[in-house]
Amino acid sequence: MRSIQRRLSLGLGGVLLVVGLALVQGSLMLFDNGLRQFLQDGLKDEAQSLLVAIVRGPNGVQLDERRVDPSFSRPFSGHYFRIDFAEQTWRSRSLWDRDLQHPANAGLQPELGDGPRGQHLLVYRADYQRFGQHFSISVAQDYTPILKNFRRLQWLALGFGGGALLLILLAQRYTVRAALRPLERVRQQIAQLQQGRRNELDSVVPLELEPLVAQINRLLAHTEDSLKRSRNALGNLGHALKTPLAVLVSLANREELQAHAELRSTLGEQLAQIEQRLARELGRARLAGDVLPGAHFDCAEELLALFSTLGMIHNRGLLLDWQAAPGLSLPWDREDLLELLGNLLDNACKWADSQVRLSVVAGSAGYHLCVDDDGPGIASELRDEVLARGSRLDEQVAGHGLGLGIVRDMVDAWGGRLLLQDSPLGGLRVAIELPQR
Repeated sequence: MRSIQRRLSLGLGGVLLVVGLALVQGSLMLFDNGLRQFLQDGLKDEAQSLLVAIVRGPNGVQLDERRVDPSFSRPFSGHYFRIDFAEQTWRSRSLWDRDLQHPANAGLQPELGDGPRGQHLLVYRADYQRFGQHFSISVAQDYTPILKNFRRLQWLALGFGGGALLLILLAQRYTVRAALRPLERVRQQIAQLQQGRRNELDSVVPLELEPLVAQINRLLAHTEDSLKRSRNALGNLGHALKTPLAVLVSLANREELQAHAELRSTLGEQLAQIEQRLARELGRARLAGDVLPGAHFDCAEELLALFSTLGMIHNRGLLLDWQAAPGLSLPWDREDLLELLGNLLDNACKWADSQVRLSVVAGSAGYHLCVDDDGPGIASELRDEVLARGSRLDEQVAGHGLGLGIVRDMVDAWGGRLLLQDSPLGGLRVAIELPQR
């Protein structure tokens, strides 16, 4: 969202800046052009006044000073003229010892001319016929004060334009933020879905977002329904296969096979392997993978029910205890974690003498789950072998019935580690380290 806001702000700011500068510059150019056209009329009138001031005298053509504007007589007054005729040139006294360049073409000159004392002159030239002679009259006016005013106006316009641009950007930022707020709410709700704090997105959204939200909600419902149907189908398959396996095991133990000890042993081993492999593959297939929305494992709610069930199953005076931070929720599928913890705790209860304890700790690197019991434990030299094989301990070490196949598959699927350690209670500790999600 911030990236979108930043791009919109930069894009709009750049467009407004370019448009603003173009408008300011264009307005000043139009104003300058209009002002020059207005001053051209005044210069034209001055040229005609100078033409009228040209009279015949005793010595030929001369300029009647009484008809000339007094400003042409004051040195550096900003008003200047030049009259060219018959290889003669008359200049105004206001030029003093400077010269006014003779324009190449008649009319208002597009470029400002150079005047005395660094002045910039607006120059106008008019050609006339009088007394049978050709007169070229050039008049000029100091344009420097107007240029200075233009610069001040330009800076003033830039200042006001910059302030207006800032206000527009602030208004645009507020407008964009308000327009994107529904998207931000949807993003937060999707994060809540991932955290398991809701099951679907709110359907009350702006009209533009309704198709997206509806599609996401349909996808969530479809995914959850597909997973439930898959789990039910696998459960039904497992129950359906248990009966034929039980019949085959019963047939393998019948008296008719007593005389065939080798055949009976082989059948028993193969059926046991089939049963074990079937249970493990069905359990692995039931893994949810990425957690469904709203299906996270709430420790306070789920562990209370789980330990209550374990207490009823193992009703022999065991002290069952669990520890987890208030409000702690594990970001994995509820059914998967119930199966994982149920498996570990059930086996711990089977082999514990008097106490079983579960601790769940959340850290910056991930989650740490420990199941401790005060039973006989497992010899340290056998632990690596058991974990390497990933099979049932009751098939590896006599006297232990801890099945780690499904547990190990789940932990591997989540990118975690499964460790067997000595428990502070004196028995075995099964430690599970899960990464942060």
